[in-house]
Amino acid sequence: MDAPIITLIILFIAIVLFVSERIPLAVTAMLVLISLVLTNILTPAEAFTGFINSNVILFCAMFVVGGALFETGMANKIGGVVTHFAKTERQLLLAIMLVTAVLSGFLSNTGTAAVLIPAVIGIASRSGIRRSKLLMPLAFASAMGGNLSLIGAPGNLIVNGTLENMTNGATSFGFFSFALIGLPLMAVALVYFLTIGYKLLPDRDGVGGAEIYDEPPVEAPRWKQYLALGILVATILAMVFDDVIGLDMHIVGVTGALVLVLTGVMTERRALDAIDSRVIFLFAGMLPMATAMQKTGLGSLMAETVMNFLGEAPSPRLLLSVLFLISAGLSQFMSNTATTALLAPIGGAIALGIGADPSAVLMAICIGGSCAYATPLGMPANTMVLGVGGYRFNDYAKAGLPLVVVGYLVCVILLPMIWPFFPEG
Repeated sequence: MDAPIITLIILFIAIVLFVSERIPLAVTAMLVLISLVLTNILTPAEAFTGFINSNVILFCAMFVVGGALFETGMANKIGGVVTHFAKTERQLLLAIMLVTAVLSGFLSNTGTAAVLIPAVIGIASRSGIRRSKLLMPLAFASAMGGNLSLIGAPGNLIVNGTLENMTNGATSFGFFSFALIGLPLMAVALVYFLTIGYKLLPDRDGVGGAEIYDEPPVEAPRWKQYLALGILVATILAMVFDDVIGLDMHIVGVTGALVLVLTGVMTERRALDAIDSRVIFLFAGMLPMATAMQKTGLGSLMAETVMNFLGEAPSPRLLLSVLFLISAGLSQFMSNTATTALLAPIGGAIALGIGADPSAVLMAICIGGSCAYATPLGMPANTMVLGVGGYRFNDYAKAGLPLVVVGYLVCVILLPMIWPFFPEG
C-alpha cells in the first residue's frame, strides 16, 4: 500500500477517535505517532521530534511562568482589576478578545496566548465565570490577530513572498493589507461570540489540566507576587524584542521559568505541577502527522485532486472558494504555516494561468489557513487551553465550525472587491 494512502487511513482513524473520545486525546495522539513509525512512514527520530519542538518547549516554560501568577495569587489580583471595569460576562469576553487580537497582530500568536491564559483564569476565578466561556475565544482571537498585519503570522510573509515572486516584485501586500480582511473578520467574530457563539461555548469547569489551576488561589507574600508579575513582564518584553537580544522565544520562556524556581517564587514540584502534560503529549504526538502529510505528499495529493476537479480554467471566485476551504480544512490537522506554504504556489500559479491577479486567491489561502478553529490541534493556542478550559474535542467543532463559515463568507464577499481578479488598466 502506498505511503500517502497509509497516512490517510491513520489520519481518518485518528479523526474518528478524536471525535468519539472513546480513549483519551493524548493517548490517541501517541497511537498516531507509533502507527506512523510501525508502518515505516516516519523514522523514530522523525516521529519523536515533536517532543523537542520549540513550541512544545515554549508550552512547558510558559505554563510555569503563567502558573506562578496563579500560584502566588497575582492572577486573582489582576482578575479583580479587570472585573472592576468589565462587569458582565460579555463585556469580559469582548475585552479579552480585543486585547488578545491586538497583541497577536504584532507578537507571536502562541506567545500572546501563553502569557494571557493565566490572567484570564484569574479573571474567571475572581468573577465566578466558567473558564470554558473565556479561554476558547482567547485562543481564536490570537489567530484572528495574526490577520491584522504583515508580521502577524508566518503565513502572511509566505503569501507576500509568493506574490512578489510571481509578479517579479511588481505587486506585494502592504504592512496593513491583511487588516483589510482581518478587521472585518474580527468584527464579525466579536458579534458572533457575543451572540450565537457564546451559547455554543461549553459551560463547565476546567478540570484535568495543570493541577495548579484547579486549586483555590492562595495569597503568597507580596514579594513573590510582584516578582512573578515582573518575570512575566520581562519575559514578554524579551519575546517582543527577540530579534534584538538574539534569543528565541522558547529560550526566553525557559529562562523565565528557571528564574522563578531559583528565586523561590515556585518550588520545583509546583513548577512541574503547572505543566499540563496532556497538552504536551497531544501536541507533540500529532506533530508527526503534519510531517507525514508533507513527507508522503498526502497534503499535495489532496489539494491537487480537488483542483483537478475544477478543470484547467476554473472561475476565479470558484478557485478562491475552493482554495480557502482546502486551506481551512488542512489547517485543522496541519500547521497553518505549512498549509499556506503548500497551497500558495499552487493557487497563485492557477490564478496567473487564467489571467487573474493572484492577490485575492493568495489572501484567501492565508486567511483560510488561520481559520484553524474546529479542532484542538489546529494551532498551539487551541491545544494550550484544552485542559485548563475543560474542553472536549467536539467543543471546538461546535463553536469553531460556524466561525470558519464566517471567515469564508467574509473572504468570498470582500476579497474580489478589495483585490479584483481582473483589475482595469
